[in-house]
Amino acid sequence: MIIHTPEVQDIDSFSRLEFLKEVYGIIWVLIPILILVLGITIGVLVIVWLEREISAGIQQRIGPEYAGPLGVLQALADGAKLLFKENIIPSRGDNRLFSIGPSIAVISILLSYSVVPFGYHLVLADLNIGVFLWIAISSIAPIGLLMSGYGSNNKYSFLGGLRAAAQSISYEIPLTLCVLSISLLSNSLSTVDIVEAQSKYGFWGWNLWRQPIGFIIFIISSLAECERLPFDLPEAEEELVAGYQTEYSGIKFGLFYVASYLNLLVSSLFVTVLYLGGWNISIPDIYISELFELNKTCGVFGATIGIFITLAKTYLFLFIPITTRWTLPRLRMDQLLNLGWKFLLPISLGNLLLTTSSQLFSL
Repeated sequence: MIIHTPEVQDIDSFSRLEFLKEVYGIIWVLIPILILVLGITIGVLVIVWLEREISAGIQQRIGPEYAGPLGVLQALADGAKLLFKENIIPSRGDNRLFSIGPSIAVISILLSYSVVPFGYHLVLADLNIGVFLWIAISSIAPIGLLMSGYGSNNKYSFLGGLRAAAQSISYEIPLTLCVLSISLLSNSLSTVDIVEAQSKYGFWGWNLWRQPIGFIIFIISSLAECERLPFDLPEAEEELVAGYQTEYSGIKFGLFYVASYLNLLVSSLFVTVLYLGGWNISIPDIYISELFELNKTCGVFGATIGIFITLAKTYLFLFIPITTRWTLPRLRMDQLLNLGWKFLLPISLGNLLLTTSSQLFSL
């Protein structure tokens, strides 16, 4: 059988077109991911700079000022320093667990950003179970910390890993119950739908006013999940040297700090999404969302305004965890567990029952 040359050329051109379509498809999938990773990196650098400047102001001293204008490049300098430091591995530790632990902590938190909406269509994965996916993924990070503590073959590191696991379990349940209450009010588990439900009534429609008890419990539980003061028991310097980080050095040591700030940023973003109206901002009697027409048909300008509003709310909220670091003393381990199991859990359960009852009576 003889195939004519034009037919062979048509087959070749068709296969090339299919190959180019696949390549373009992969590129269009990777571009949003790369943009999100770049934005997260810049966001973490901003948090580090903000924390140093605010901490310096609280302590009445001068913060970083020589590395770039106002010291904005100090975090990059610290990261470069850790990158070139020697990576020491304990001789009697478990090398696999010791090396994998920091990576699990960072990757699990990075995946949580995939369901954070910065505006209409500005979300990597708009899932019907977005908030539950965040809770499920964030519960993986303490496993990495426990692996790091166990793999270090150090009693201080192991105790720090155990504390991280116990703390995560204690405060993840009240956090989940608060998210369930928000989902009942919004009739959805999608982060985009939750923001949409708050935009119907303007400023007074924010879940901050509809769920004040849940908001307070969510903040406390988020601080505990991020291991921020007064809940930084897994790495208490006076008791455990540096906790699960004791045996780490170099870039692996830096990964723990990156994971900490990543977790703080994603928790603040979820506070904005769940309680502060997300990308919609409404001042009483002045509805900025209507002025800028931030709806599903908005273009680049509306998307930019939405991102700006989301980040502005997030960084304003970040003043709370930064200031509490220098104003509240650290709890004991028994006090931390009692707060989670004996106070926050019953109150969050009662809040969920009240929300369920109000929703049933409103039908």
